[in-house]
Amino acid sequence: MAFSRINQLPARPTTATLTGQMVGIGMNFAGDATPCPNIEDTLIFASDVGMVDGDLRVLGVLVQWVEVHQAHVNAERLIRALREHPETRVRVFWAALGAWLGKDRRYARLLTLYTGQPVDLLPVGNDFQIERRGEDERFACTCLRVPTGTLRRRPADVLSPTDLARQHPGYRNRVLMGPTWRADVWTALEADPTLSVAAAARKASCAFATAWQVKQDFNVLRAAC
Repeated sequence: MAFSRINQLPARPTTATLTGQMVGIGMNFAGDATPCPNIEDTLIFASDVGMVDGDLRVLGVLVQWVEVHQAHVNAERLIRALREHPETRVRVFWAALGAWLGKDRRYARLLTLYTGQPVDLLPVGNDFQIERRGEDERFACTCLRVPTGTLRRRPADVLSPTDLARQHPGYRNRVLMGPTWRADVWTALEADPTLSVAAAARKASCAFATAWQVKQDFNVLRAAC
C-alpha cells in the first residue's frame, strides 16, 4: 500500500480529554495534563470551543497562548488542518490571527481561510460594546470584530516557553530544531524508537522522505550513545 500523509483533523475529543490536552500544551486550566499532546490539533479544537460553543474563557487563553508561543507552532501543519475545517467561525478566527501575526510570514496563508465580511465575536451587543470600549487591538482591522476586554489578556494563563519546554517533549524539540516536521518526527521516535518510517511519518503528518531522513539520523545518534 502506498504511503499517504494524514492531513485531516481527527474528531473533536470530549471536554475532559480536550481539557487535559490544553493543560498539556501549557494552558492553565484545572485538570491533569495529557503527556505531549499534538499542539496544532489542540489549538484548533480550542478555537472550535471558543468560536462555535462561545466559550470566551477558552478563547481568551488560546489567544494568550498564541501570543506567547507563536514562534514554536508548526504553521504549515496548522494551515493544512484548517483548510477543510467545516466551521466558518473557526476559519474566521484563524484568518484574523493571520492578520495579527502578519510579521511572521509563516502565517500569511491563514488569511486565505476567510475572505468575506467581518464577523462579530459576540452574537448580541457586539456593536454596542465596540462603540463603548473600542476594539481589541490584536484584532483591529481583521475579519473578526472583538470588543476590548472581551478576551482577557493575562500572561499567567499560560506557561512560559521555558516551563512548557520542561513539560512537553515535542515543544522542547521545536525549540531545539525549529517548528519543523523534523522536530515532530524526532519526538515520535523518542517516544517509540521502534516506529517504522511510515508510522513516524503518519504520527507527524509529514512526508515519507522527511521521516526517512530523520529516522537515519536518529539511529546514528542512538548507536553512538
